[in-house]
Amino acid sequence: MISLLVIVPFACGLAALFSSTAVARLILRGTAIAHLALVAALCVLRPAPGAWLELDAAGLLFLAVTSILFCSAAFYVCAYLDISANRREAHILAPVFGTEPQPVFIAFLLFFLASMTLACSARHLGLLWVALEATTLATVPLICFHRTPGSLEAAWKYLMLCSVGIALALLGTFFLAEAAGKVGLPMLFDTLRDGAQKLDPLWLKAAFAAAFVGYGTKMGLAPMHTWLPDAHSESPAAVSALLSGALLNCAFLALLRVHAVCCAAGLAVFCAHAFLVFGFISVGVAAALMLRRRDYKRLLAYSSVENMGLAALGVGAGAPYAALLQALNHSFTKAALFMLSGNMLRRYKSRNFSDIKGLPSVLPKTAFLWAAGITALVGLPPFGIFFSKLLLLKALLASGHFYVCALVLFALAVVFAAVSSPVMEMLRPAQEETGPAVERRSFILPPLILLCFVLLLGVCIPNALDALLKSAALAVGGQ
Repeated sequence: MISLLVIVPFACGLAALFSSTAVARLILRGTAIAHLALVAALCVLRPAPGAWLELDAAGLLFLAVTSILFCSAAFYVCAYLDISANRREAHILAPVFGTEPQPVFIAFLLFFLASMTLACSARHLGLLWVALEATTLATVPLICFHRTPGSLEAAWKYLMLCSVGIALALLGTFFLAEAAGKVGLPMLFDTLRDGAQKLDPLWLKAAFAAAFVGYGTKMGLAPMHTWLPDAHSESPAAVSALLSGALLNCAFLALLRVHAVCCAAGLAVFCAHAFLVFGFISVGVAAALMLRRRDYKRLLAYSSVENMGLAALGVGAGAPYAALLQALNHSFTKAALFMLSGNMLRRYKSRNFSDIKGLPSVLPKTAFLWAAGITALVGLPPFGIFFSKLLLLKALLASGHFYVCALVLFALAVVFAAVSSPVMEMLRPAQEETGPAVERRSFILPPLILLCFVLLLGVCIPNALDALLKSAALAVGGQ
């Protein structure tokens, strides 16, 4: 049954590739709903692992997030394509397949879903690497959808840097395979974790170092993050939502898989130092870059670097539960904000804060949700990011990293100032009031639902989700 999660979106992507625009949109929405239903069924059934695929607690958690985000993005993007069709967008690969541009875009969205699903459910670490490389190939055509000079440059930068990073991750996989081969263990995650004491610590350290740089590049950790601001800011809004909310999680999960094997082999302290150092660098660099940023999509992109850095700090402090909760909150919040940024970009034709005037009078529903999303993003109650950040800071103090905790608090204060000041300018009334624009339900309901999830996580974490988070924290080598 797990294999259906990969086969269905891939097969539907092939069908959409050679379909008409109307049929391709139906395929997109139907596949998104079917995928979400299959994930919900697997949450209840919890099937036994197969030879290559398995859904443990960590994989199931990230897969559920991916499916929810993709379903939201699918309904958002269909309305988006209605508007882009009026501008006669021509996808760069449309002539290659001899079809209309929109089916090509939809097909690669479905290929993206299939590859992320494979990354979340892969039991074999080699297959996990293949899945993450497939996400790169599937997303490049999505990033350059508009074919502007900026989007083409972002796509090439994303392809080059992530390919180099994923090549280093492959080297780490080879090192791990060498260590496993000496003791006759297969490259299955659970088998390696259970037999980690037999593995050569030197090969394991080399494998973790290469995997950390490789998967950390895909995850957006500084200083390997340079592809992320361009790719996230130049992509269509729904693609930006999936890149920030789902793709970064897949790379994070891959890194946690290697981390779990190393922790089982007694290298927890060695791994923790890497997570703490790069996590702190990511938060600090993101805070500094956000100070003078006037492009709101690029500001959201740097915020992704900050939040993935916070998740890394949680792992380094020995609190994977807090790290996973932070990743979960970030996914829903950032996906909602990127969709709302698309609403503003369509109306104002600009990504600069200074050009957004009188947002509450022009786009009242978008303005309300944007204010709520920014409140969540900077970590104010009652939203879930406040709770997860509080757990992360508590973990840093409990593990004795007082200076790191103080510096992170300072960086978070800088982020709060960098984000709140331009957002307040956007929400002020304009000198010349204009009537409200039409806000389609497809542009409002997806971010509204996602922000409701974040609000729920701040008020009360459901017992089932709490149990899943605890099981996932144990699965990736924590407590």
